[in-house]
Amino acid sequence: MKKIFLLATLITFACVASAQNVDLRRKIEVTGTAEQEVTPDIINVSISLQEYMNGKNKITIDQLEGQLETAIKNAGIAKEDFTISNVSAWNNNYQKKKNPDFLSSKQYDIRFHDLNKFNEILSQVDPKGIQSTNIVNYDYSKISQLKRELKVKALMDARDKAAYLLTSISEKLGDPITITEVDNSSYPSPRPMMFKASMNAMTSQADSDIDFKKIKLSFQINATFEIVK
Repeated sequence: MKKIFLLATLITFACVASAQNVDLRRKIEVTGTAEQEVTPDIINVSISLQEYMNGKNKITIDQLEGQLETAIKNAGIAKEDFTISNVSAWNNNYQKKKNPDFLSSKQYDIRFHDLNKFNEILSQVDPKGIQSTNIVNYDYSKISQLKRELKVKALMDARDKAAYLLTSISEKLGDPITITEVDNSSYPSPRPMMFKASMNAMTSQADSDIDFKKIKLSFQINATFEIVK
């Protein structure tokens, strides 16, 4: 009998506690948005150079690299924005002894803030030694600051929307209960920029990438506000 009484008491307490946890506040749920497009001002490009035979003479990777380094310097690219990303063979000396015709290659990463310098640099490098070029990714230097500003705008948009909706039915807006952020931003997908002997062909391709591929920042704020008397 005592056990039954104790069980009944526990059930009663559980029901009371559950009832106390029910949120009886009147609420309104709204969504605010803010978005903006920006042109990337940081473009990371990969350039691959490869040795080649000019008749019986080999144009070495050291010669090609020297041309690229000089072009980088002339274009005013900072040292930290120019790095070697990959070498085609882990032991080139062994490969060359085993196969005198072995042609080594190197890949370089260059960070541009002005893509017009891309053509300026490549025009100073032996085109036969350029194996390929690719845009690796894009970025925007003030993106963190812009994201914060857009999130605040989206929240303000949600608050204003809730306020004028409640005003239309003679109700008042209270404090926020929940705020949820949704990032709907989209970034341009990099694509290969295969180098060809025709500088005109590559110029139009490079220009189209930077002129038309923009970063779209878009934020959505889902907010719940209390309705007060």
